[in-house]
Amino acid sequence: MVRFKTARGVISISPEVITTLVGDAATSCFGVKGMAMRSVTDGLVHLLKPEAMGRGVHIAYAESCIDIDLHIIVDQGVNIPVLCSSIISEVKYKVTDATGIQVRTVDVFVDSINID
Repeated sequence: MVRFKTARGVISISPEVITTLVGDAATSCFGVKGMAMRSVTDGLVHLLKPEAMGRGVHIAYAESCIDIDLHIIVDQGVNIPVLCSSIISEVKYKVTDATGIQVRTVDVFVDSINID
């Protein structure tokens, strides 16, 4: 739970809200197939359904900011460095705009490339 004080009182934001914002921001970028999660049992990367995309996001809380790790699957043929830069900008903007929480770092891990 992220809590911070304002002039009107204390605001608490659930981690699920932040992971949903991050997942939505990342998957809205062109070239992202979806969020990914590596299976513990077989070690394979699985594409997450939209309602479970929070599992592909890991958030570390610091005093006044957060650090975000997200795992994605991209479409074949996209420029991965440009895509990751776009995702980082989009995630920082949407999370800060919606919650007021400062995002210190966003690390994007491309776990798989979708070949269709």
